[in-house]
Amino acid sequence: MTTTGADHATAVTGPWWWSRWRSAVLDGVLALVSALECGAEGIPFARDAGIPLAAGIVFGLLAGSVLVLRRKWPIAVVLVAIAVTPAQMGFLMGIVGLYTLAAAELPRRIIVALAGMSLVGTMIVTFVRVKQDMARGDLTLGDWFVPFAAVTTSLGLTAPPLLLGLYVGARRRLMESLRERADSLERELQLLAERAEERAEWARGEERTRIAREMHDVVAHRVSLMVVHAAALQAVARKDPEKAVRNAALVGDMGRQALTELREMLGVLRSGEGAQRRTASASASASVSVPGSGSAAAAAAVSVAVSTAPGSVPLASVGVAAAAAASRVAEEEGPWLSELDVLIGQSAAAGMVVDLSVEGDVRSYAAEIEQTAFRVVQEALTNVHKHAAGAKTHVRLAHRVAEIAMQVENEPPPEPASAASAGLPSGGNGLVGMRERVLGLGGVFVSGPTDAGGFRVSAVIPAA
Repeated sequence: MTTTGADHATAVTGPWWWSRWRSAVLDGVLALVSALECGAEGIPFARDAGIPLAAGIVFGLLAGSVLVLRRKWPIAVVLVAIAVTPAQMGFLMGIVGLYTLAAAELPRRIIVALAGMSLVGTMIVTFVRVKQDMARGDLTLGDWFVPFAAVTTSLGLTAPPLLLGLYVGARRRLMESLRERADSLERELQLLAERAEERAEWARGEERTRIAREMHDVVAHRVSLMVVHAAALQAVARKDPEKAVRNAALVGDMGRQALTELREMLGVLRSGEGAQRRTASASASASVSVPGSGSAAAAAAVSVAVSTAPGSVPLASVGVAAAAAASRVAEEEGPWLSELDVLIGQSAAAGMVVDLSVEGDVRSYAAEIEQTAFRVVQEALTNVHKHAAGAKTHVRLAHRVAEIAMQVENEPPPEPASAASAGLPSGGNGLVGMRERVLGLGGVFVSGPTDAGGFRVSAVIPAA
C-alpha cells in the first residue's frame, strides 16, 4: 500500500533524529566543512580581537559544528549563524541554515523574522568592513560602493537559500499530500471492492431464493395432483378399472406438463448463462481499453473487476435465468388469470370441490401481476391438497379500480388423516414464497386458520 506522510514520518531507519543514514552522513559532512571553515576564519578573528589563536580556532570549530543540528533545531542553527556574523565566520552555516529553515514546516512569521535578522546582520557587518577597508586605503572606489556592496552581499547570502528552501518545502508538502490522497483512494477502492463482494453475495442468495421459489411453484402443484391421483388410482384400481384408466391418464398428462415446465426453465438457465458469459467477456475487454482517472474511474474499474471475476458469471447468469423463469416468458406463455378455470378444473378432477367467484370487470394486468396472482391461487390450492384433502374450497377474485384481490379459503377436511394418507410432504416454503411475491409488488398478504377450522389465504396486489 502507498506510504502516507504519517507513515513516512514514523519510518525512521537512521540514527537519532535522522530518518535515513544518508541524511545523517550528509549533515555530518556539512558540519565538518562548516567547522573547518569557521576554524580557519577564527584565526583572523582571534588576531583582531586580541585573544589567543587557539581560542579563536576552538570557538570557530564549535560554532561551525552546530550545523549538524540543522534538521533537529533549524532555528538554533540560524541564530548561531547570526551571532557569529560580526566575527565574519559561518557563511556556509548561514546559507544552509536559512535553506533548512525555509524548507521546514514552521510558521512563516518565524521564517521571515529570522531571515530579516540574517539579512540586516550581514548588511551591517559588510557595510562596516567595506567602510574600514576604504578608510585604510585598500579600496579606492567611491562612497557609493559601500552601500552597494552591503546590499548585494546581504541579498546574495540570504535570498537564494531562502527561496530555494521555500520551493523545496512546498514541493515536499505537495508530494506528501499526493501520497496521502493516493493512500486514501486505495483504501476507498478496497472498501468499494468489499462492498461489491457483499452485494454480490447478497445477490447470489436472493437469486437462489428466487429459483427455489420458481421451482417450487412450477413443480409442487402438479406433483401434488399427481400424488393425489396416484392414491386414488391405487384405491379404485380393482373396483373401477375405467376410473383407474382416467386417473392414470391424468397422472401422465400432469407429469408431462411438469417435465415440460422444468425443461423450459433449465433451458432458460443455460441460455442465460451463455449470454451472460459473453457479456462478461465484453465488459472485461472494455475495462482494459477504456482509460480513466480519479475516484470515479477507480470505482468503475472496481465494478468491472467484480462483474468479471470468476465467481460472478454464474451469479449474473442466475439473475438472467431467474428473471426469465419468474415470468415463464410471460409475454408468450403466461400463466394468465384466464387460466384459473383450467387450474381449478385440475383440482376438481383430483376430487376437490372448488367454488370460483369473480367480482368486478375482468381486465388484463401486467404479466408480473397476473403471474403472481395466479401463483398465489395455485399454491393455496396445492396446500389444500396437502393438508386438507377433500375439503370444500372457495376461490374469490375481485377486480377493483387500483388493485386486484384474491382469497382462497377451505373448510375443515372431512377426514383429518387424508393428507397424511396421501403421503404429501411439506417443506413450509409455499406461504413464504407467496408472501415474497406479493410484498415484492407492493401488495399485502395475510394467511391463517379460520374460526371454523379451515384455512384462509388472502392477497391484495396494486394494479399499477
